Amino acid sequence: MSRIAACFATLRARSKTALIPFVTAGDPQPDVTVPLLHTLVAQGADIIELGVPFSDPMADGPVIQLASERALAHGVSLTRVLAMVAEFRQTDSTTPIVLMGYLNPLEAMGYAAFAARAQQAGVDGVLMVDSPPEACTELTDCLQQQAIDSIFLLAPTTTSARIAQITRVARGFVYYVSLKGVTGAAHLDTASVAAKLREIRAQTELPVGVGFGIRDAATARAMAAIADAVVVGSALVARIADCADQPDQIPTLAGAFLAELRTAIDSSDP
Repeated sequence: MSRIAACFATLRARSKTALIPFVTAGDPQPDVTVPLLHTLVAQGADIIELGVPFSDPMADGPVIQLASERALAHGVSLTRVLAMVAEFRQTDSTTPIVLMGYLNPLEAMGYAAFAARAQQAGVDGVLMVDSPPEACTELTDCLQQQAIDSIFLLAPTTTSARIAQITRVARGFVYYVSLKGVTGAAHLDTASVAAKLREIRAQTELPVGVGFGIRDAATARAMAAIADAVVVGSALVARIADCADQPDQIPTLAGAFLAELRTAIDSSDP
């Protein structure tokens, strides 16, 4: 059983909702990332999405765009991100790590080489937001050979037929984008999200995580009541940016925010 599957199985047995924080690798500087990951786990993260910095993050709002810029200014490449995962794995062999980003860096490395290096580093899943399933069969085949889950996005506009097509090839979990727009957008409509989750669950037994628009304890609690996982990105990355000039404070401040979300999510669980 993969680390992602084991994580969700454990949470399901305890009637708990997963908390999945997103941070950009190397933001605001490379030596912050691994200590930050450990702090997030200590404060309640079940799975971590680690963003691969990219120069044109088209699905992301300004907060995560700037995070990529800060990381790229320090020369944080895909190779360096994998090294960070390997360092994290030296003392954490259980928390799943999902790389999230865009296809170009993987193409440049070569899909087979990337998959092999990701497996060796300890990556559990890959979510490339600009890579629909019919356009990335080579990548998904390479990932499958290395027992790495291919994770895909579903949107409010995704049709029933499209949900079926995507969930046939998805592994680990599916990520439901809770609203139209880029990361960090607002106006989260819990009722419409709940209706879409029912439609998705009618076609797959995979866990469904919800992200985009989770900005505080209240929205995390609301989504935890209906989703299998709550994904928080921009709200966390914004707090990292606020103390970019005091990097030694980042794990403490980011961890405190995550602990608030953990408490809120747990309060919604039965």
